[in-house]
Amino acid sequence: MALPAAALSEWMAALADPTRARALRLVERQELAVSDLCGVLQLPQSTVSRHLKVLADDGWVAARQDGTSRLYRMASDGLEPTARRLWALVREQTALTPAAVQDDRRLGAILAERRSRSQAFFSSTAGQWDRLRRELYGDRFHLQALAGLLDASWVVGDLACGTGQLAEALAPFVAQVVAIDGSREMLKAAEKRLDALDNVELRRGELEALPLDDATLDAAVVCLALHHVADPLAVLHEVGRVLRPGGRLLLIDMLAHDRLEYRQEMGHVWLGFDAAQIAAWLDAAGFGDARVRPLPPAPAATGPALFTAAARRAGRTSPNGHTTSHARRTR
Repeated sequence: MALPAAALSEWMAALADPTRARALRLVERQELAVSDLCGVLQLPQSTVSRHLKVLADDGWVAARQDGTSRLYRMASDGLEPTARRLWALVREQTALTPAAVQDDRRLGAILAERRSRSQAFFSSTAGQWDRLRRELYGDRFHLQALAGLLDASWVVGDLACGTGQLAEALAPFVAQVVAIDGSREMLKAAEKRLDALDNVELRRGELEALPLDDATLDAAVVCLALHHVADPLAVLHEVGRVLRPGGRLLLIDMLAHDRLEYRQEMGHVWLGFDAAQIAAWLDAAGFGDARVRPLPPAPAATGPALFTAAARRAGRTSPNGHTTSHARRTR
């Protein structure tokens, strides 16, 4: 399809002005504010704004608001092939001019000043960085963000899900979460927490007999639940049953401790676990690549130290071609 002559004429008119060509060359390299362009081009704001408006009207630049600043960049993705070829020719000729050489130097100085300001900020706040980050963003955002490492196509089981805190954190990053717990009261609390999430399914069931078909899950999490069961090895066998070949298991529980009152007060069957014992059980249940690591205690924590154990169900990982539909929550 032939390009309309009017469009070509408009493009040529926009790029014929040396100042506009210089400005476009700069915003192709770096997103810049009007004040930045004024400094580089050595021109008043009214002149720079006028040239940017012409470039924006013809589709050469795009802008976004960042606080009180308006930032401009070249709209490379939206350009017609003919416009790209025209710009390549103009850019090549513009780059040879003394004005463009000076532009490059001044742009380099502006970018160096930005880096210097950033470095100065971190140098001055290094001693307070943890406190500042906690005040601005809370103390859990980085842990929650790690869920982004999960495969987005996975079906993940939150086994003994309690009130659904982990399921809530996982759901935005995976295809489906199946949250299972044996307590009706816990499931009611989880339902309230997870009501807005359409890829979480709640089921009632025990760890020893999970309400799942064989090889259903890509990954499973069992958090602070193993110490409540009489036969942890049987539970690990059951979790292995519902995992696909190569599926991942993450255990979080307490290291061995002497808080005898936990048996009466909270119904604990096991007073934590020895790391070697967990590793042996995982091996006996058919898991490989087991890694058991203690977790650093939180400063305000008053309970026993925790560990995490990660392992993979034995067997070759099958191609991830299964279909996952968003399940409706069971009531």
